[in-house]
Amino acid sequence: MKEIKDISDFIMQSQGFDISSYEDSFLKKTLHKRISESKSNSIEEYSTFLKQSSTEGNLLIASLQNNYSEFFRNALTFAVLERIVLPSLVQKKKKKEIRIWSAACAQGQEVYSIAILLEELRNGGNEKFNYRIFATDKCDAQINKARIGQYPSSALNNVNFKRAKKWFTKQKDTFTIKPELKENIDFSVFDLLDKKISSPSASIFGDFDIVICANLLFYFTPKKRRQILDKVSKTVSNSGYLITGEAEREILLYVDFKEIFPQSGIFQKKMDRACLC
Repeated sequence: MKEIKDISDFIMQSQGFDISSYEDSFLKKTLHKRISESKSNSIEEYSTFLKQSSTEGNLLIASLQNNYSEFFRNALTFAVLERIVLPSLVQKKKKKEIRIWSAACAQGQEVYSIAILLEELRNGGNEKFNYRIFATDKCDAQINKARIGQYPSSALNNVNFKRAKKWFTKQKDTFTIKPELKENIDFSVFDLLDKKISSPSASIFGDFDIVICANLLFYFTPKKRRQILDKVSKTVSNSGYLITGEAEREILLYVDFKEIFPQSGIFQKKMDRACLC
């Protein structure tokens, strides 16, 4: 559609942001939302408004950068992590650091959920281990929110009372992550579509035991999905895990990964024999 291409070209020229990377239906849905909210009567009218407005370009980009997340979002995924994957990693790594990359962490709920599981495992067992979580997102504002770790009570629907009491400080209707849960987390801005960088700079060499790339892939075109998967697969250790969202499982089933537990969204690279032990 000519109007969408014109909008895409304008955003690329004015903001340096490639909206053509996004999957067609998602891009059109987002544009229709911005057309409505800007009170434009058509995509042609919106295109004119966009080029005349000093703020609309940023609003469109923000609408495309999905930042929705939840604590312990997929119950099955986190159950498998808690009971199988993380204990297995602790046994396998022994005294070596467990390294995890949350590749699109939004406001941090996913990252803190993983950290809670690791802390419970570390405090509840005989095995002592170290871990480091590298939490990245393309959006500075999201990374800042994740680093602060402050959430309304409604965001804690999937967090049980014991965890909420141990890991959050409550003030009126606001729950803030306690500083000790942040000690092993490194937050930074990172663009998964940047061809020049393969992994967060703080991680130095990648080699992650777990890479979480969940609820992100279906927003992009097949070409960009492949680019993202190529990047993250190179950073996962040979026996490491790639975690995706429930709705994205089909994407990984047709590439070089196998799901280690049905419907879990937890994958390993295909090898001659199973890596999980």
